[in-house]
Amino acid sequence: MRIPLIAGNWKLHKTLDESAQLVRTLVADLADLHDREIVVAPVFTALATVAAAVNGSTLRLAAQNCYPATTGAYTGEVSPLLLKDVGCSYVIVGHSERRQLLGENDAFINQKAKACIAAGLKVILCIGETLVERETDRMLDVLNRQVSDGLNGISADEMAGVVIAYEPVWAIGTGVTASDEQAQETHAFVRGLLQGLYNPEIAATTRIIYGGSVKPNNIDGLMAQEDIDGALVGGASLKAEDFIRIARFV
Repeated sequence: MRIPLIAGNWKLHKTLDESAQLVRTLVADLADLHDREIVVAPVFTALATVAAAVNGSTLRLAAQNCYPATTGAYTGEVSPLLLKDVGCSYVIVGHSERRQLLGENDAFINQKAKACIAAGLKVILCIGETLVERETDRMLDVLNRQVSDGLNGISADEMAGVVIAYEPVWAIGTGVTASDEQAQETHAFVRGLLQGLYNPEIAATTRIIYGGSVKPNNIDGLMAQEDIDGALVGGASLKAEDFIRIARFV
């Protein structure tokens, strides 16, 4: 059985005080949820603060990015080992904003994923097509490349520590969400890719979550789909009431 995963990506938001206030509310209000995994991903500067707040709770901590090295002359970067040291369980890699704004390619994202796994961290690997790619019938080719290249060199055993997050770029922060049927169709396609790359068991057990303007009013429909195993939530994760409702999907 695939355990549902709801992750909140806070992006570039929240001071230390704001982060602490939000996560304390989440810890208190979601303490009774044991049939799903709840993850929060604050900015780097708030990781230690949020780690202390979630310690001993049902919530898990994620980082929004990493650099694929252990130590070295990499000014301004943060390694997976340091993220694990601060209390992270997960790292988000390949988010469309990093692909689009910072030019990260599939090979570099793959290096990050492997570095996280080597450090004992779980990976949320983001994939997704742009509007132009969808409208020019390149969506499936793009997803195939991102999945294949992103997972290159990651073994079947290591896939236990990988979550795939499908985020159509045209739906991120736009208020537009893929319909339940569109999301399900794409998730089923990605699951088929995993079967081809690995085997039916890996395809059946790997969690594939949806991201892209996930809100309290659309989470239930998304989670009712057979191949949608959770959500990577952006803006709605910044408001305790909204994220709590999403985490409590029915």
